[in-house]
Amino acid sequence: MLDDFFTRAALAGIAVALAAAPLGCFVIWRRMAYFGDATAHAAILGIALALAFNIALPVGILASALAMGLAVSSLSRRGFSFDSALGVLAHGSLAAGLVAIVLLTDTRVDLAAYLFGDILAVRRVDLGVIWAGAAAVIALMLWRWSALLTVTLNPDLARASGIDPKREELIVILALALTVAVAIKVVGALLISAMLIIPAAAARMITSTPERMGLAAAAIGVTAVLTGLQAAFILDTPTGPTIVCAAAIIFTVSGVISRLLSASQN
Repeated sequence: MLDDFFTRAALAGIAVALAAAPLGCFVIWRRMAYFGDATAHAAILGIALALAFNIALPVGILASALAMGLAVSSLSRRGFSFDSALGVLAHGSLAAGLVAIVLLTDTRVDLAAYLFGDILAVRRVDLGVIWAGAAAVIALMLWRWSALLTVTLNPDLARASGIDPKREELIVILALALTVAVAIKVVGALLISAMLIIPAAAARMITSTPERMGLAAAAIGVTAVLTGLQAAFILDTPTGPTIVCAAAIIFTVSGVISRLLSASQN
């Protein structure tokens, strides 16, 4: 079954959608959309470092994304403007990564694949790495779901309950870094945040509890992946952007359904 490239692509996309769904909920609740962008942009610098030091790409991407998350968190605690810190580090790391990759003249690199994804080129070994990373993110979110939810809703109540908000923030940063490391092959560094935000935002409009929102986000993400893959095959369009377009269409439909339900109740 795994000899078929389309099957491998579908399985890789499903793994990313399942990992991004619960994490995307917290990204929206904690208003960390731009934080996710910064972490994803740092992946390009991680790719350059991995190529320069001849280490595995997921390791370089994970290290770079973690460093970005920790740097932004540290700067925000020291009084720097959060938006300014995100802007400087996100765009600076993206630009530095692109320049560094170009300077590696002895290595031929397809930048478009890293920026927008190349899900159809997923190999068996890539599939194993993607599913391992996705499983780690899912396990982490399930393990810390209650604590993260408490910190998100009321940090003071969390402290009174013995939950350290800083520790939970580090867990979110780790989960984001892992998601970026496994998702870059599927949708690319520039579109990872879309897979985090759009399914969760769509689910938010049609659900009433955090748990239902997480499950609905996972279902929407998987639907977007499978629909986008099929549409890209039929229309001969870039697969990663087509998957994001499918997610955006589902978001629009969810908004319409939400409005219709609200109107009928009134």
